[in-house]
Amino acid sequence: MRNEILRAVPTTSIWFWLAFNAGVFVALTIDLAQFKHRGRELSMRAATQRTAIWIVLSLLFNLLVWKLRGPDKALEFLTGYVIEYSLSVDNIFVFVIIFAYFKVPPMAQHRALVWGIVGALIMRGIMILLGVTLVSRFHFILYIFGIFLVVTAIRMLFGKAGEPDFGKSLVMRFCRNWIPITPEFYGEDFRARVNNRWMLTPLGVALIVIDVMDLVFAVDSIPAVFAITQDPFIVYTSNICAIMGLRSLYFVVARLMNRFVYLRTGLGFVLAFVGLKMIVAKYFPVPTSISLGVVLLILAITVVISILRTQNRAAVDDRK
Repeated sequence: MRNEILRAVPTTSIWFWLAFNAGVFVALTIDLAQFKHRGRELSMRAATQRTAIWIVLSLLFNLLVWKLRGPDKALEFLTGYVIEYSLSVDNIFVFVIIFAYFKVPPMAQHRALVWGIVGALIMRGIMILLGVTLVSRFHFILYIFGIFLVVTAIRMLFGKAGEPDFGKSLVMRFCRNWIPITPEFYGEDFRARVNNRWMLTPLGVALIVIDVMDLVFAVDSIPAVFAITQDPFIVYTSNICAIMGLRSLYFVVARLMNRFVYLRTGLGFVLAFVGLKMIVAKYFPVPTSISLGVVLLILAITVVISILRTQNRAAVDDRK
């Protein structure tokens, strides 16, 4: 079984890997430099435009995958990207709560998100490498991933969606006990020198919490892509492309949180579908094209019902 999996996963040129990661680095640098030059918070229009740009760039990369790896791999990338991008919206809800808890100024939120994504790139790369290694050695890991996703879906569908209390979290207790923290912000700095002593600012603590929460979310989202493909390059690039668009998407979704009332339910159904797909793949393989169609259908229904359900709420907000 291990040899079958290895044969099914074609190798990708090291130059393709290097070119992709170099492009990610350049994009992050340009985005951060432009935001500093802009000198103000992203407006709804600007955030929407940047979100559209990141989506277009991801689709252009998908065309490149089509050209170099063929239509099957391109479809796997697109399906994985859609799943990761939709699940990333759940991350955004938590990021909004984190920034509200630490009272992070809007201008500082973008910088925290950028460096949070840098941490996510490293952590997810390690997790994907570990996942590919485990799957190549122990095929039954896929069934464990599938069961885990179904259990997570059940918790999302039937569990209580209360706001997490970060003040009592393990990471916050660790920071308070072992890291000196300033009570106030120092611009957009993550640390500051106070009384000849380096201390972490509240923005720095918020960044740590964001990275920890992204790691928690990655435990759900990365196995979901393994339901579509075990190709490490496709799993990695679909994850990273979805994360790269997370910053601008945050400033869009944060303003529309009260409209997406059924999004968590829709994401629960997505996780349940990919989890079940992974469990029954040996006996009832589901084509990638059908998987993509099901995921898009679930998300479309979720968004439409949410918009219809909150029409009156939107009218009240507009009058304000």
